[in-house]
Amino acid sequence: MRKRPKRALIFGRFQPFHKGHLAITKWALDNGIEEIVYLVGMASENYTPRNPFTAGERIEMIRLSLEDEGLGLERFITATIRTLETSIGSVYYVLSYVPKVDVILTRNPVIGKIFQDAGVGVVKPPVFNREEWRGEKIREQMAAGDPRWMDAVTPSTAEYILSIGGIERLRHSLAKD
Repeated sequence: MRKRPKRALIFGRFQPFHKGHLAITKWALDNGIEEIVYLVGMASENYTPRNPFTAGERIEMIRLSLEDEGLGLERFITATIRTLETSIGSVYYVLSYVPKVDVILTRNPVIGKIFQDAGVGVVKPPVFNREEWRGEKIREQMAAGDPRWMDAVTPSTAEYILSIGGIERLRHSLAKD
């Protein structure tokens, strides 16, 4: 009999943390995962068009989003890791930054394969409204002044992004000298 995974890793940039991330979280909890570790990747890069938010800001967005959804914080762990290349060696490095996990939740076949080769189970979550809930699209909407970006994140996360000047920062990072 196979043991049911209790703790899952969700590894991402979370630029910003959006409703797609929340949908995967809820799906995992509904499917027996007891704890989720969010590993904020590329923590060493910020204030760029692709990574406008700092690691600390992204952790704040995760916490605000979980609270907005009434999920509490006791079943969730956050950690950060600097920018790395994708390799089997980096998996062991990643795993040294988080508590022991049973599975990684990923749709990326390369990430899935290297974690699987390192002995970590891989669970491929379903796609949730990928057309609207995608970091690149959300950042494009933010930069363009399109208010629809606020529908892709929770209310507290939208308020937080506005409060830290996230829109202006993103626009500034896109400006040519």
